[in-house]
Amino acid sequence: MEYVILGMIICGVLIMVTNIIRFALFIRDSADVLSSGVKTDTIWKYFSLILLIFFLIGYILVAVIGKPDLIVAGILFGGSVFVALVLTLMFRLIGTVKSNCLNIAEALVRVEDDMGPNATGHSRYVRNVALLLYDYLPATKKVGINRVSLEFATLMHDVGKLRVPPDILNKPSSLNGEEWEILKKHPKDSVDILKPLVSFREIFPWIEYHHERLDGYGYYQLKAKDIPFASRIISIADTYASLTSNRNYRAARTHENAIQVIRDVSGSQLDPELVNIFIRIPRDKLVACSPERELTKVPS
Repeated sequence: MEYVILGMIICGVLIMVTNIIRFALFIRDSADVLSSGVKTDTIWKYFSLILLIFFLIGYILVAVIGKPDLIVAGILFGGSVFVALVLTLMFRLIGTVKSNCLNIAEALVRVEDDMGPNATGHSRYVRNVALLLYDYLPATKKVGINRVSLEFATLMHDVGKLRVPPDILNKPSSLNGEEWEILKKHPKDSVDILKPLVSFREIFPWIEYHHERLDGYGYYQLKAKDIPFASRIISIADTYASLTSNRNYRAARTHENAIQVIRDVSGSQLDPELVNIFIRIPRDKLVACSPERELTKVPS
């Protein structure tokens, strides 16, 4: 019987340690636009973590000092299993909510596809390229940029174009001065459309400044380090996706040609450090980012 009690105690302790690690990782990874919430939510998360640690300490003290019998050991073991089940259910529910929110965002973005041939699949293409570039960044460069937040920023970066007249978006020739000024408003319009989503406020600057250039000749004349790092990621993805997509005024460029253009504007338009990382990404992975390629994938 003593071995049964000892086994239950050891298993319970291991399960509680696992619970604490899982919950700590959840707190670390819940800084995205869907999970961040208000400040009080963060306080409750850390308070819950402290309670889990307190429970573990009490568990160990009871096991060492209290000399528990089978009933006490069963209660302690059952408590640790119950916490594990609750955490698992919570994580699955949160995962489902995030997945549904992403599906809703993609449905909204697909409305852009109806604006004309120049918009079809563009935001999803930029999303795919930006996330691929993010995955190739060293860990030190990912600090402060949550992957889920970046995904939503890229999906929504051009939603403001819904306010741009189709004849401007799909004009087969160069825009005149007045038309260009209207088009340049779309980043701010994107932020304006998303303003009701309070938790998205973190990514508003990423969206608003994705057309800025390092040399200060972008839409709002921000320069170099004044441009959010996430915006610089989106800018490279946007440039590559635009160059390698068909437009009603030109044919799509090849991957090699697009890479050369990106090299040429490195340091003036695009962040040179990010460009150096981007051009090392294997060709097949970048080409596979196209929404057209996604449609041709055979389900596994």
